[in-house]
Amino acid sequence: MTEIIFVVHEAEEGGYYANSEGPAIFAEGDTVEELKANIKGGVECYFDKDTEMPKLAHLHFVKDEVFAL
Repeated sequence: MTEIIFVVHEAEEGGYYANSEGPAIFAEGDTVEELKANIKGGVECYFDKDTEMPKLAHLHFVKDEVFAL
């Protein structure tokens, strides 16, 4: 695996949370930069030294918007 995909959502209380589309890796952060650091830490924890760790992480931001009709 050379890359991993994360789906990122804005948290209701502020900040962001993300989950990977493959392995069960979850992360959250108050800012995008903090989220990225936490994703990197989660990926490093998930993959052991015998398994090749992905080199790239793709972040897919999902934005929910509600409006009155």
